Order: sequence, then structure tokens, then C-alpha cells
Amino acid sequence: MRDFRRLWLGHTISQFGTQIGMLALPLTAAVTLDAGTFQMGALTAAEYAAFLLVGLPAGAWVDRMRRRPVLVAADLARAALIASIPAAVLGDVLTLAHLYVVVFAVGVATVFFDVAGQSYLPNLVGRDALTTANSRMELSRSAAYTAGPSVAGAAVQVLTAPVALLVDAASFAWSAVCIRTIRRTEPTPTAQPRNLRKEIADGLRLVLGHPVLRALTVYSTWTVLFWSMERALHVIFLLRVVGLDAAVIGVLGTVTGLGGLAGVFAVGPLTRRFGVARPLVGAAVASHLGLLLVPLTTSGTGLICYVAGTGLSAAGIIAFNVVSVTLRQRICPDHLLGRMNATMRFAAWGPIPFGALLGGAVGTALGVRAAIWLGAGVATLSLAALVRPSVVAAIAAVPAIEGTRGRRTELEPAPPPSFS
Repeated sequence: MRDFRRLWLGHTISQFGTQIGMLALPLTAAVTLDAGTFQMGALTAAEYAAFLLVGLPAGAWVDRMRRRPVLVAADLARAALIASIPAAVLGDVLTLAHLYVVVFAVGVATVFFDVAGQSYLPNLVGRDALTTANSRMELSRSAAYTAGPSVAGAAVQVLTAPVALLVDAASFAWSAVCIRTIRRTEPTPTAQPRNLRKEIADGLRLVLGHPVLRALTVYSTWTVLFWSMERALHVIFLLRVVGLDAAVIGVLGTVTGLGGLAGVFAVGPLTRRFGVARPLVGAAVASHLGLLLVPLTTSGTGLICYVAGTGLSAAGIIAFNVVSVTLRQRICPDHLLGRMNATMRFAAWGPIPFGALLGGAVGTALGVRAAIWLGAGVATLSLAALVRPSVVAAIAAVPAIEGTRGRRTELEPAPPPSFS
């Protein structure tokens, strides 16, 4: 489908730009502004605070509007905000307060983009092609994770971290152009009496009342709280504890992308062979095993722990995301998609600020490595929400995801190239 390819192209370009931003922004704080451990945690908290403050009402607002204009506006806003950082450096006026404001505002735009994007996709490709479409979107994300960090590390080394952020800003502008050229007409939402509190309650009632959505919510909330505790400290851990420079950190990030690619290509064959429930649980278990390897990282041969840990974790997370997002989109009726996605995002991403601040506090008090150990270890307890027999049975009862019986769909990606 031509229109999906336009969305996919914009998503792919912005994902590559985001990889540069993910490395350049914390390095700007750590190197240019000499931010401390707690300040680094606070920076991550500011970025995701938007999911707490506007996450739930964003779903209700998105369900009132056509989704494509929301996507374009969010991309343009993120481009302008990120470009303000190198501009501030050029004027020698960059401060930590500026970074906090920018990452918070970018987070608000991301809330609207993510909620609208996941709600827009079923209309664009049809529900029968959702697994394949979601797989392609995750394929782009994983490809960016693979190549992006090395490019980001080199860009930071050559351009400096603040200037490298211009590439991230340009990628969002390109994404907005691609989405704007989509031709498929999007139906106007049916006009209904507007009651924000009731609309939010409808989304909460759907998520908490459905056994699969409820289990995914509990699992994600607990996992993300403690995953973000250790993830907020990764750059400072590699930079100051392990003793690596920006270029090496970027190369290590490539491993995460390779793991993600493995997860993307594995999810289709696994769901066709085993259905949905076992691959979903297996992917979650793999991601937690990977997290437990990260705090074992040391310099030299000890970097193997980081390589194996982040690679395995990425494979599990990406495979889990493809299956769980498709499950959610199949369960939810069209008129509630925005509120369902917003509720799930609120529950899954809302804990990130608390986890990041907790990581900064524990890292300051006990040391960065101890904080990463604690976050990775406690996160594994969330598996209890998925492995209960009643939850597995409820997942199996969801209508089959396309491709589980071996047939290809129009959007299904071709097999990956072989290497001799």
C-alpha cells in the first residue's frame, strides 16, 4: 500500500534521527553542562512526565479528531523544540533548565504522536494486516537501533553533541512531510457530546475490565518503573563507571538494534507456529534475562555482558511489542482506540519519571552499578502478571492474528537476506 509506505518512510527516517538524539541529548547534559547523576535522572523524568500529565486526556482528544493532522503537528513541534538546543549553544545561553523544558515539551508532542499513530494504523492498513504493519514499523525502529548508535557516536565526536541534535530535528520535519502526503481519506469522527471525564473513564473501564488488557497494563507498569530506573543511568554508567567514550558507547548501542532486528524477524514464525500466548510470555522472559546481564558489565572482555544483555533484552522487547500492540488493536473498537492507547501509554510510560528519579537517587546514594542491579532485579517480578493460566487462556481466546496459519498478507515483509 502506497500510503502505508509513506507513513513507514517517515517513521524510519525519524527513528534514525531519534537515535542521534538519544545519545546526543544526555551527552549534552553530561559533557557540555557537567550534569550530575541525579540531574541525569531528572532529565529522563522530565522527558516522560508528559505521559503522566496529559496521557489520559490526550486519548480523549485524539478520538475527537482525525489522526493524521495530529501526527504532522506533533512532528513539526518536536523538530522546532529540538533545534532550539543547538541554537542556545550557539548563543552561549544553554542551561539545564532549557533542556528540562525542551524534553518535557517534546514528551507532550510524543504523547499525541504515539496515541494518534497507533490509533491511525488500523484505518490505514485494515485490521487484517496489523501484525505485518506493526512488524514493519518495529523493523524500522530496530534497524535504527542497529545503525543509529554508531552513526550517533561518530556524529557526536565530529560535530559535538548539541550540533548533532540538528539531525534529529531534521528527521522529524521529514516525517511530517511524508505523513502530510498520505492520500487516503480519513473518516471524520462521529460528533458526540464532549465530556472529558466520561471519555477518560470509558478508556479506563475498557482496559481494566478486559483480562488481557489488564494483564498487559500491570506487567508494563511494573516493568517500566524499574527498567527506567536502570535505563536512565546507562550513559553515565558506560561513560564514568566502565570508562568508555562517546564513539564506543555508540557502537555498543548497535548491538541493541541487532537484537531488535532478531525480535522482529522471529515474531512472525513464532506466532504462526505457537500462536500468541507462548511467544508473548517467552519474549517477556528473554527481555528480563537480558536486563540482568547489564550490571555485570566491565571494561575489556566484560563488555560481552553488555553486548549479550542489551541484545537479548532488545529482541524480547521488540517481539513483545509487536504481539501486544496487535492484540490491543484487535481487542479495541475503533471509536475507543485513542483512549485505549492513551490509557495503556499512561500506565506503561507514566512510571518512567518516578523510575528515572529513583535511579538517580539510588545511584547517588549506593552507586550507579548498584542502582542498575536493583532496577533489573525487581523488574523481573512483573512476569507474575503474564504467566497465570487464566491470563494465558484469555490471550489465546483473542481472534487469531493474521499469518498464524502460514498465509502471507500484502504488507508482509520479504524474508531477510542471507549471508554467506
